[in-house]
Amino acid sequence: MTALYDVAAHVAPVSVPLANLAPRLGVGDRDLALFHRYFGLRDVRMSPGAGLREMTVAAARELTALAGNEHRVSYVVSARTIPIGSRASQNPVHDAADELGLGHAAVFTVTQQACSSGLAAVDLAGRLLAEDGDPDALALVVAGEKADWPTAQLIPGTTVMGESSAACLVSAGGGGDVLRSYVTRTFGEYHDVKLPPPRGEEFERRYAERLTTVIREAVAAAGIRLEDLAWILPHNVNRISWAKAAQLLDFPRSRICLDNVAALGHCFGADSFINYVTLRDAGRLRQGDCYLMAAVGLGATFAAAVFRH
Repeated sequence: MTALYDVAAHVAPVSVPLANLAPRLGVGDRDLALFHRYFGLRDVRMSPGAGLREMTVAAARELTALAGNEHRVSYVVSARTIPIGSRASQNPVHDAADELGLGHAAVFTVTQQACSSGLAAVDLAGRLLAEDGDPDALALVVAGEKADWPTAQLIPGTTVMGESSAACLVSAGGGGDVLRSYVTRTFGEYHDVKLPPPRGEEFERRYAERLTTVIREAVAAAGIRLEDLAWILPHNVNRISWAKAAQLLDFPRSRICLDNVAALGHCFGADSFINYVTLRDAGRLRQGDCYLMAAVGLGATFAAAVFRH
């Protein structure tokens, strides 16, 4: 029974207005206005001088359940959008595991589902733990990446990436927020992430439909109704895409956690977990609530997972 045993987030320390990034990213005044007014994006958080190791350690250190339970961690899984995150001579995730006292764990990266890799990593971690058969064992899943060059920070006409990170401990023993369902659909015809016309136009046109279809499938697989969801915890790509999804789902926008879009930007695979922490710490998640995490990775993978708090 896969469950989120603990979840934590590390918000990058430096807030940078999009207007300051625009010249480096090649974003003109018209597109900047589009980001501000239409997409609801204002600032992103950055971690100058910090690499993937530091970001991973910072998020994991926020886990209250990790200290004293290091010996229980069998796997460390890095959920990544960008396959290459360091020089060939460096192993930032292994180094982070060592620094956290997890050098005994198996360490690996999940990358092929881009920004939906975080949900894939949680599901995979639960399956590995269940197969091992130790009910006390845990897996550490980490997400969040560097966005320190223009092609990594900007998805033209869509969003701007930030550098906040997240970590979660996964259990197969049922302790914590139980995973009720996980659904993923990959549309390989959009494998070219640059999506030149007409493929890009087709992807844009069918985006909301495919996202909401996966959400409905995950809700049905969890054995609940859409109206039973207390929250949808989205990837923070922009506000307008979720406004369209809410309309198609006939789901209240007030129950889609968009609090962090304007302040953090799209933090790769970490968004849903950061949004979880936002709700939990504010007391907006109640015991017994069902909520859905959703993400879309360029390439293109649509994913949704339902949990019970």
